[in-house]
Amino acid sequence: MVSRRNLVAAAFALAVTGALPASEAQAQAAFPNRPMKIVVPLTPGGSNDVLGRVMAEKLGAAMGQPVIVENRPGAGGNVGTEYVAKQPADGYTILVSANTHVVNINFFKKLPYDPIKDFEPITLAVTVPFILTVNASTPVNSIKELIQLARSRPKGLTYGTAGVGTPHQLGAELLKTMTGANFVHIPYKGAAGIVPALLASEIDFTIGALNSLLPHIRAGKLRPLAAAGSARTPVLPDTPTIAEALPAPGYAIDVWIGFLAPAGTPKPIVTRLHDEIVKVLRDPQVVKEKLAPIGLDVIASTPEKYMEVMKADIALYAKITKDAGITADQ
Repeated sequence: MVSRRNLVAAAFALAVTGALPASEAQAQAAFPNRPMKIVVPLTPGGSNDVLGRVMAEKLGAAMGQPVIVENRPGAGGNVGTEYVAKQPADGYTILVSANTHVVNINFFKKLPYDPIKDFEPITLAVTVPFILTVNASTPVNSIKELIQLARSRPKGLTYGTAGVGTPHQLGAELLKTMTGANFVHIPYKGAAGIVPALLASEIDFTIGALNSLLPHIRAGKLRPLAAAGSARTPVLPDTPTIAEALPAPGYAIDVWIGFLAPAGTPKPIVTRLHDEIVKVLRDPQVVKEKLAPIGLDVIASTPEKYMEVMKADIALYAKITKDAGITADQ
């Protein structure tokens, strides 16, 4: 005879699993039981790559499975992003995403993925300080002097970016729109190409991620003029924001990095990934030794908040690209 207690236990178990097929329920309960992959849709060396590798090391230890990082650069991040969108929705492949994830809709006539519908948000991870920087030999010491120099040259000044639609380009084009200065875009295949070009004076300036610029700033080879975000970075506290230095009220390019899974990834798996990733992000040792020294500021949001930010940024960057007269041409 089946006891009342056993009946209640069976009913509870059915409710918890949501009446999933046995194989699916078992797969979720056992997650992860094989190696996982973090895809970085950009070249090695940038903030996305640094965060992905820190996370892979710590997440692997926490979840008891190897976590590898795979760089899949190309087409402004579209190659790696499309790859993740088409992977099984089982939690074993996740994407390191940044603003370009929602910005690219303005720069490409047809994306091979939908930035909202094809992904499950896990968490916003960090914000990345972007700094307007010149070669130390450039005869300017402030953002105002840079604008004056651009206006004095018939062909203007060149600026380097990690590609079309990246925060580097949006930051420069927004500055161009607000000041009327003449800037010429020089795109590289990923962030790794920007710093060598700036050191060799192949370009006049960049608005780039602090982590790649900082060693050369400290060595005296590059000069930071202003921060592109809405606030100064603690790593360079004496460097004003562009908004306050010009002044240019309303100027701000706040760059974020987060983690996404393919659409349809079961909620229990998304929740597990969220909880473990957030634990890593809030680890004082990780923050002190890995993130803070390169200016990465931890956010660690809910999946719901991450979705709100992505939708808001689609509207924000659509306005920036429209005001700058940038059109999709790829």
